[in-house]
Amino acid sequence: MSNGAAALVLAVGALGTYLFRSSVILLFGDRIFPPTIERALGNVGPAVLAALTVNLAVSGGGGSSLEIIGAEIAALAIACGVAVWRKNLLWTLAAGMAALLILSAL
Repeated sequence: MSNGAAALVLAVGALGTYLFRSSVILLFGDRIFPPTIERALGNVGPAVLAALTVNLAVSGGGGSSLEIIGAEIAALAIACGVAVWRKNLLWTLAAGMAALLILSAL
């Protein structure tokens, strides 16, 4: 894929995401949701992040092979540990990225 095509895909994806989110805010902004729905919506971000992370880790960076590098496994384990310990998405991301950066450099 060329750089121009990749930029176009990124721009279309960003525009689609923006339009979808803004439509939900405009349509449902004045409504109060039940607590069960609010709790479920709070888990959407971490679930999507986990799905993307596992997909990239298993597919070897977008390919179709099932190779997982040891540094990636260790970084995922560290991120999982921080997620359980801190229960904070930002801490989890920071710990996972730092662990991957450090372990890849070794």
